[in-house]
Amino acid sequence: MIWFKDYTIEMLQGFRNAHMGTHIGIEFTEIGDDFLCAKMPVDDRTTQPFGILHGGASCVLSETLGSVASWMTIDPDAYRAVGIEINANHIRAVTEGNVIGRCEPIHTGRRTQVWQTDITEESTGKRVALSRITVAIIDQGTLSAQKEPVHLK
Repeated sequence: MIWFKDYTIEMLQGFRNAHMGTHIGIEFTEIGDDFLCAKMPVDDRTTQPFGILHGGASCVLSETLGSVASWMTIDPDAYRAVGIEINANHIRAVTEGNVIGRCEPIHTGRRTQVWQTDITEESTGKRVALSRITVAIIDQGTLSAQKEPVHLK
């Protein structure tokens, strides 16, 4: 098992899924030895104007899974996991039901991690999207210590 401690679905539902994921209906469904799964509805919150799953919603599912999975591998009292890059290939349109995201590690280093999420249609198992997120592992105090935006010259 790659997780820092024993997490449960109930812990993830109550703690890590309290913001964007809640708004669009993401629910964690399974914690494996080296993967994390969640489902997301295809409804008026997650579709684009033409009635198909919005690519941004797929990215939110992937970023939610990848960021939470990264967080689960580190000491949460000392570090934070923050997404720094995401990409997605949208393969198949979906108009209803649920999609399932299964997130697995590609690289789990001390300072960066890469996670891949395979998104499939729940009813058919067909691939809908494939996404990869890179996550930075930073010291816990780094986020609160930054008071003003950093501007590169």
